[in-house]
Parts: sequence; structure tokens; C-alpha cells
Amino acid sequence: MAFRHTLGRLLGNHAETNENHLDASLQTRYYKTTKDRALKVFKNFFEENERFRINAVSNERGEVSASIIKGKNAFIVGTVIMVRPHQTAIDFSVTTESAFPFDLGYSTKVIHELYHQADKELPAIPKTNR
Repeated sequence: MAFRHTLGRLLGNHAETNENHLDASLQTRYYKTTKDRALKVFKNFFEENERFRINAVSNERGEVSASIIKGKNAFIVGTVIMVRPHQTAIDFSVTTESAFPFDLGYSTKVIHELYHQADKELPAIPKTNR
């Protein structure tokens, strides 16, 4: 990853995953599950963890939004898209709320934590099988 992107990650307050992200850990991940099952996993994770508060869940759009209320405050939007039957893509957008315009990589750490949770509960589809 280029120096400019590393510096931008540390000095920004927002991190987002996408299909072709330069940082491989922030690329869209695919799971062998349905949209409803993936949404349920994240909804349960946010409900059971006192660090988080669910703001809204939209089953039609495949989105769940939550806030981190313990520690550094952050706003999370998780998007679940069913690409094919039993092939679901999951993306996240995290914005840290602070007095400073940077979060020293906290938003990225939150995304890694969320993907780690998904990896524990959902069967991942390797890049070679997509």
C-alpha cells in the first residue's frame, strides 16, 4: 500500500470498504449465506455487545446502522448485498466522531473487528471462487 494511502488512513476519520480497495483488508468480502442471515448475524452482534447501539435496520435495502457508544464514538453502516443465491457481499462504512479531524486508524480497526466477527459466524468465499 502506498505511503499516501497509509497516511490518509491515519489522518482521516472515515474508512470504507469497496470492491477494488488498495488495502486488501478493506476489500469487499463474500460469504456463502443469504442476505437475511448476514443481517441477523450483525444485528445480534450489535445487540449483544454493549459497546454498540443499533440505529436502524433496513431488511429491504440490506443495511444496518449502529453507533459505538463506549470508548471512541463512531457511526457504522453495514451493507449486505446478495450477489447470487448463497453468495452475499458485505461492505462497511465507519466514521469516527471526535474533536479532531483524524482518528489514527480507529475506523479501520472497527472494520477489521466487524469482518472478524463475520468470519467467525459465516462461511467465507475465497477470492478464487467468486
